[in-house]
Amino acid sequence: MTRADRPTIVDVARAAGVSKGTVSFALNGRPGVSEDTRERILAAARDLGWTPSTKARALSVSRAFAVGIVLAREPELLGADPFFPSFIAGVERTLIDRGQALVLQVVPEAEEEAGYRRLADAGRVDGVFLLDLRVDDQRMALLEELGLPAVSIARPDAPSPFPAVLVDDRPGIEAAVRHLAELGHRHIAHVAGPAHFLHGQRRRQAFEETLAAVGLPAGPVVEADFSAAGGAAATREILKPAGGAAATRQILKPAEQKPTAIVYSNDLMAIAGLSVAVELGVAVPAQLSVTGFDNTDLAAYVTPPLTSVRTDPYLWGRKAAEALLDLIDGGTVDDVPVPAAQLVTRASTAPPPPTVRTEKR
Repeated sequence: MTRADRPTIVDVARAAGVSKGTVSFALNGRPGVSEDTRERILAAARDLGWTPSTKARALSVSRAFAVGIVLAREPELLGADPFFPSFIAGVERTLIDRGQALVLQVVPEAEEEAGYRRLADAGRVDGVFLLDLRVDDQRMALLEELGLPAVSIARPDAPSPFPAVLVDDRPGIEAAVRHLAELGHRHIAHVAGPAHFLHGQRRRQAFEETLAAVGLPAGPVVEADFSAAGGAAATREILKPAGGAAATRQILKPAEQKPTAIVYSNDLMAIAGLSVAVELGVAVPAQLSVTGFDNTDLAAYVTPPLTSVRTDPYLWGRKAAEALLDLIDGGTVDDVPVPAAQLVTRASTAPPPPTVRTEKR
C-alpha cells in the first residue's frame, strides 16, 4: 500500500494473499473461511490499521452494526460488581474482530422497557444481550414484539425463542455445600441474591436441595442484593447473638446452634462477610468457614484467601457475542454450552470447631 489515504479491503486482501470476497467473509464472521485464513486476514487488517467504514456498511444493508445491553441496575452497583466488566470485555473482544460496536444503557428498573424500545425505534442496534434474567421474565415477549434478535445469559424459565449461553449456577453451589459437609459442617447458612433474579433463586434452590441430599438440616437463608453492604448486613443477621451473655453459656440444641459455615451467592458479599466476622471476633476459618461465588481476582488476595466457585464471564461474553452476530446474520443458532463452574478451595474453609457444651449458670 503506497497511498496516503486509509487502507481498504483490497489492501487487506493483497497483504493476506486472498481474494476480496474471502476478506469480506472473514471480517464479517461468515462461514466458509478456515480458521487459519481468518486469523491471517485479521492480522493483516490489524497491521495495516484497517477499520471498516461503518457508515457505508450501515447504509448499504440497513444495519446498525451495533448490539446492545440494557441493565436495570444502579450505576454504583454496576461498578462494584466484577462480573460486568469481565463479560463486557469478552463481548468487546468479539465485536472488535467483526467490526461491530456495543451500546450500553444503564436505566432505572421502571424505565427498562422504554430503554429497549428506544434502541429498537431508533435503529441503534441489530440485537441485544439479555442479562440478569428474572423469574417469569417478560422481556422475551417484548423483544419478539420489537423484532430484536437476542441471546440470553442462561436459559430463562419463561418460553423463549432465543438461544442461550447455557450458564448453570447450581453445580457450583452444590460443590460448595458438599465441600463444607465433607469437612464436617452440619449447620450451614446461605447469603442469597435477590429472589426475583433467576440466578439468585437458582443458587438458593441448589443450596437447599444439596443440604437435603447430604442429610443436613435446612440452614438459615438471608436475602441480600449482591452488594458489599448487603453482604455485610446479612452476615450480621446470621452471626448476631440470640440473647444476652447468659445465652452463650446454654447447652444448644442442634436447631439452635449457630452456623459454622456460610455459603455466599457472590464474592463481593463473601469478602464483606469476612470483614464483619473479624469485627465480631469470629475467626475464619477456625470458627466460621466462608465460600464465595465467581472467583474474582480479589478472592485469592484477601485474608484468609477465599474459597470460591470459578466461572468465566469473559468466555460467556465472547460466546454470547458470536451467537448474537450469527443470529443477526440470519443463521440458525442453537444454545451455546460453556464449561461447568468449578470450586476453588482456599484457606477460608476448614473443619468446624469442636462443639462447646456448657451449662447455663
